[in-house]
Amino acid sequence: MRRRRLSHGAEDASEINLTPMLDVVFIMLIFFIVTTSFIKESGVEIERPESSSATPRPSVQVLVAITPEGAVWVDGQPVDIHRVGTTVAGMVSDEGSVVVQADRNATTGVLLEVMDRLRDADVDKVAVAAERSANG
Repeated sequence: MRRRRLSHGAEDASEINLTPMLDVVFIMLIFFIVTTSFIKESGVEIERPESSSATPRPSVQVLVAITPEGAVWVDGQPVDIHRVGTTVAGMVSDEGSVVVQADRNATTGVLLEVMDRLRDADVDKVAVAAERSANG
């Protein structure tokens, strides 16, 4: 009879309290959510040209990408080159800026046409992306 009581008491003592572990897991989850930085991607792989005077632009609201074949993408969605200005104008706010990421092998004519369409749609803050070269 005595053995039953000892084994029954041992079962109670061997239970694991999971509350502190769950608290730690939730705190870690909140920490990772708060510290995560969200990187805006253009949606296509672009090989940017190099420039020694390239400077970072942290407050980018809309990314426009031009592929080597001349296709235009706005925030990961393909867009007709004739509608780039109106599409971007509807997405950008007064304080926001637009960065055009033209591939190194894209034609200059497509880049200039995109820039003209953006200017015609009254989008003023436009920059062209480049990789910072090792020389500068």
